[in-house]
Amino acid sequence: MRNLVRTFLTLSVALPLLAACSGGRLVGNEEYGTDNQRERILRQTGANPTTAGVVVFGVDRSRQQDQAAAGGGGMTVNAFLWRATLDTLAFMPLASADPFGGVVITDWYTPPQAPSERFKATAYVLGRQLRSDGVRVQLFRQVLRNGQWVDAPSSSTTNSELEDRVLARARELRSQSASR
Repeated sequence: MRNLVRTFLTLSVALPLLAACSGGRLVGNEEYGTDNQRERILRQTGANPTTAGVVVFGVDRSRQQDQAAAGGGGMTVNAFLWRATLDTLAFMPLASADPFGGVVITDWYTPPQAPSERFKATAYVLGRQLRSDGVRVQLFRQVLRNGQWVDAPSSSTTNSELEDRVLARARELRSQSASR
């Protein structure tokens, strides 16, 4: 009986400590690129990079505050920009979409007219207002050389053109919504 009590007490102390070590939200480089890029995104959204994403006892205080300020548990990004981003990138296969964080990540897409090239996009919806700086799109390009996919630079104008298409679609969605 004494061993059973001792085992129970040991487990009741050890398990919460192990659970605390597991971390809450882990952010890998494959989602945001480099850590410096993640900090830049957080600064653009107005989040404090030193406290953003900190999870205390399974509760993300910054997300709770954002949701409270937004008026509930709904989306924390602009719904028109979010939908427009999904619509604009719909020709590419979707890898993941986080409407609360405002991140859309596509999988690699090979255009039929250029089988030796492929593209991948990451889009960030940066706020609750429909503004021209409310969305950022980063396009990644690879070319096929000697049977291997090799990173290649993509045009920065392509990123801007995709952002402009998202904004135009968002304005269109907003005007359709207002006319109903």
